[in-house]
Amino acid sequence: MTVVLQQIRPVAHLPLVLGVVRQLNVAALIETVCPPHPAHVLACGRGVEALLLAILDGHPALYKVGARLEERGMLPLLQEGLGRASRHDSRLGQILDTLFAAHLNRVFGAIALNALKVYAIATPWLHQDTTTISLYGAYEEEVRPIAGLVPPRPTYGHSKDGRDDLKQVLLSLGVSSDGLPLRMGLRAGNTSDSPETPVALEECVALGLDGMHGIVADSKADCKRTLGLCLEQHGGLITLVPRTCAVRQALEAWGHQQGPLPLLLAKPGRTRQASPRRWHGRSVVRQVEVA
Repeated sequence: MTVVLQQIRPVAHLPLVLGVVRQLNVAALIETVCPPHPAHVLACGRGVEALLLAILDGHPALYKVGARLEERGMLPLLQEGLGRASRHDSRLGQILDTLFAAHLNRVFGAIALNALKVYAIATPWLHQDTTTISLYGAYEEEVRPIAGLVPPRPTYGHSKDGRDDLKQVLLSLGVSSDGLPLRMGLRAGNTSDSPETPVALEECVALGLDGMHGIVADSKADCKRTLGLCLEQHGGLITLVPRTCAVRQALEAWGHQQGPLPLLLAKPGRTRQASPRRWHGRSVVRQVEVA
């Protein structure tokens, strides 16, 4: 049997990525909130697929996306008849604007919920944390819109990567125990971490996930509003109680009076030369009043 090869293209890992994106039905979910326009050959859903492929190929600049996917031989797999006039950077920019106008959290939530369903991922706990994203450039102050969606304001604040000289935004992310992102928020760069945990808890409850027990967060979650929401929603909270809290101080004083505590967890050292890491402790149940 003679096999005739018409052309060979260095597709690399991109067909696998596209297969996963298609299995999650990302394009169709996006087009439910961003309906296709008859004047556009490249709809929002397919445009997002193109952007994902470009990002995971290391070429996220909008003006490079179309040319790079053509080099990789991915255009026929992405969408038949996709000419250069339909995949230029201006069209991709329009797609990003349309996504923002449709509310990114709404789009993100729909895709995350579908991923839970497709892969049958259990979500007993939401793991919540924040980080800062440093930005380069002028980012001059703009007049904030009175109505509608308000984009996060790049500004100076406490930088978690030590770049206090750069403006930033705050990224708030909640993931499942397996690391699947479930909810996301972008805030102004000078936003405090403390108010974000109750917001994350409210958004998590709004998702209506089956079998959700509660939220896991750092010590900033130990506040009256978060504890009150947990009681109201009958949800759990796993957090590190701050040292300044009277409950922790009392438990530490009690622990020092006890004998040797049992081993709870052991892990190898961080390097080959380092000693193994061991954690000793005991579960203690205390009822405390939430004012």
